[in-house]
Amino acid sequence: MRMFPAMRVKISGLDPHQQYYIAMDIVPVDNKRYRYVYHSSKWMVAGNADSPVPPRVYIHPDSPASGETWMRQVISFDKLKLTNNELDDQGHIILHSMHKYQPRVHVIRKDCGDDLSPIKPVPTGEGVKAFSFPETVFTTVTAYQNQQITRLKIDRNPFAKGFRDSGRNRMGLEALVESYAFWRPSLRTLTFEDIPGIPKQGISNANFG
Repeated sequence: MRMFPAMRVKISGLDPHQQYYIAMDIVPVDNKRYRYVYHSSKWMVAGNADSPVPPRVYIHPDSPASGETWMRQVISFDKLKLTNNELDDQGHIILHSMHKYQPRVHVIRKDCGDDLSPIKPVPTGEGVKAFSFPETVFTTVTAYQNQQITRLKIDRNPFAKGFRDSGRNRMGLEALVESYAFWRPSLRTLTFEDIPGIPKQGISNANFG
């Protein structure tokens, strides 16, 4: 299924004439498995993590594109799909349920992307830079553990129209949206190191919304 909310980023400082790939992978935050405790509305450690899953990488479908192209748009990962099926052959990113993960955005100069593949780890080294945002850490579930999150998704997910109540009080929903920090996070800017072909620059506006 598609990752929801979708992650969006805005990039600045790329060489306008250089070609780049933009990719995302999702890595474990720790080696723990979690459970949701209803009476305290908290996630608690429930044991050790399950065995690692095969690496998967989502390559943005606009890749490769010029730095100018990437910088003039908000880059959305709304087509990224997740699964807990370890035998998946559709190219979805495979994750274990009830584990914590961190999405990472990768900016890869085209000439350094020869080994880029949906089924291999992201290449490293010169011309490649990874960014992660603490506010995008999430816990995977196959069913929402919090009824407010269920309501939020039904009202905001374009694929859940059949579940909506057209008479619902929208003001109540807006108050709910405002209560979730991940929905409208603060501006974030991360700076590149000096890399040939990628001058000092930043990725900003990591947006879970």
